[in-house]
Amino acid sequence: MADSEKNIRAFLAIEPPEDILHKISGLQEKLKREISCRISWTRPQGQHLTLKFFGDISQDDVENICIAVKNRTVAKPPLNLIIEKLGVFPDARRPRVLWCGTTGDVEKLLALQKKLDSDFANIGFPGEDRPFQAHLTLARIKDPRGITGMSEALKKHDEFTAGEFVAGKLFLFQSNLSPQGAVYTKLAEFALGG
Repeated sequence: MADSEKNIRAFLAIEPPEDILHKISGLQEKLKREISCRISWTRPQGQHLTLKFFGDISQDDVENICIAVKNRTVAKPPLNLIIEKLGVFPDARRPRVLWCGTTGDVEKLLALQKKLDSDFANIGFPGEDRPFQAHLTLARIKDPRGITGMSEALKKHDEFTAGEFVAGKLFLFQSNLSPQGAVYTKLAEFALGG
């Protein structure tokens, strides 16, 4: 029997290695002393390069997503990515998200994300309105009014580099929200290059 109950909160992402997450955690500790406002810091184990957030999906959706991702990743080689530099969304005047950026094979990553987004649109998941920007979320700013230290911190850590890694896999994650924060479970993994 098909399971069409939409009770799986899921997203597709790349998982950076532990050493990079450790360096980001160290940066967050510094930033916590430099930035003052109502801000919620992400836990290192909750940081992923998200390619697509699906929201609440069914077990049938999981299977369809897995088929689409496998078909797309089998011929794509692994990506060399560098996690570095800080930024904010939407802009420095009204920051809502503080993030660490990605360089390296970003054009290839962007091309892969675009193709996947198109594949997902074909199975019922509309494409993104905003252009894709690969990043790790460091913090969410709850209220940007009265923020202090943000522009100084962005300048001070402009040269920050967490390191380089080979992204050889994509993961479909399930996210379960709890009072302690989100708990992530890997539902499937997809090797780049088959």
